[in-house]
Amino acid sequence: MLLPYLEANRIEAGCDEAGRGCLAGPVYAAAVILPPDFHNEDLNDSKQLSEKKRYALRPIIEQEAIAWAVGIVTPEEIDRINILKASFLAMHRAIDGLKVKPEHLLIDGNRFTPYPGVKHTTVVKGDGKYLSIAAASILAKTYRDDYMNSLDLEYPAYHWKENKGYPTKAHREAIRECGITPYHRKTFTLLSEQLELKF
Repeated sequence: MLLPYLEANRIEAGCDEAGRGCLAGPVYAAAVILPPDFHNEDLNDSKQLSEKKRYALRPIIEQEAIAWAVGIVTPEEIDRINILKASFLAMHRAIDGLKVKPEHLLIDGNRFTPYPGVKHTTVVKGDGKYLSIAAASILAKTYRDDYMNSLDLEYPAYHWKENKGYPTKAHREAIRECGITPYHRKTFTLLSEQLELKF
């Protein structure tokens, strides 16, 4: 059973990201403030849920949340500042988008760049412990998946509809055969032998 909050009687926002380990595409993050009495037995870490269940939960989260928002950091920004900083920046952008200012942040993971004026608590595997972080993981994952599905129409050779930009065998073979796209993260190890970058 996931916990409703870390501390009662304060406005807590759960934050999580999606796409950190991908070779292509942006990193997405979401911030979600749930009502203290929110309850849904299906809500869990997005990685533990089927795609169908994630998409079924998304409108429920959006309708019942006190506030929610999604933040995005592009591949170009990832290459410029590195993926760890980009993940934190995506979370900051999501928090920026909240219509209600949180009094505290619950961050999935063990590190975070402090958000100005709001204290935070990092929680390792928090998406499997707190409802708000689990909700954020679902929004970040589904919105990123939607985007990668749209890119798949533009670049079908990379099988992004199936792999969402993660380093699968099919994805790496497409990079080897076709080179990279403007959506690939050039600072990542795209191939073990690293091919010459070309567009």
